[in-house]
Amino acid sequence: MEEIAALFDSRGQAIGRAPRSRVRAENLHHGATGIVVFNKDAQIFIHQRTWIKDVYPGRWDFTAGGVIQAGEIPDESAQRELAEELGIDSALHRLPDGEYSDEHTSYHAFRYWTVTTKQPILQESEVLQGQWTSVEELLARIREVPQEFMPDSIALFLPWLDGLRVVPPTS
Repeated sequence: MEEIAALFDSRGQAIGRAPRSRVRAENLHHGATGIVVFNKDAQIFIHQRTWIKDVYPGRWDFTAGGVIQAGEIPDESAQRELAEELGIDSALHRLPDGEYSDEHTSYHAFRYWTVTTKQPILQESEVLQGQWTSVEELLARIREVPQEFMPDSIALFLPWLDGLRVVPPTS
């Protein structure tokens, strides 16, 4: 059965629902979550998306997350996505919401970060490979080859990451 996505307005209010295939085909404005995952060694987890993803296949990402399903609240969606993609169940810290739109996707972003003591367990259908890296190394790599990374994660999270003075954040 096809996933039914929650449609959102730019204020973060759910306004409807649509099959995921229609959301993609018509680039409907929906809700999505993004979670930056840190470990206790001040590293961030990055992963490469599989080649079968419907948006930006094969690109590297430094957030877990995904489309909010109809009837789901954002916090529940974020926890579900984090558990599905990386096998992690840890406390989420909320960041201010954001907006992202390009020719491939348009969504209201519910942004989070977390710290884990676990090694991620990758969901093979979504993630090809992953690794821990320092924030400095990630920022340098994005500056060098931005086309290898998810443009929405860059737009929504890079300014926050670049401004961190303590990694992982303390609040």
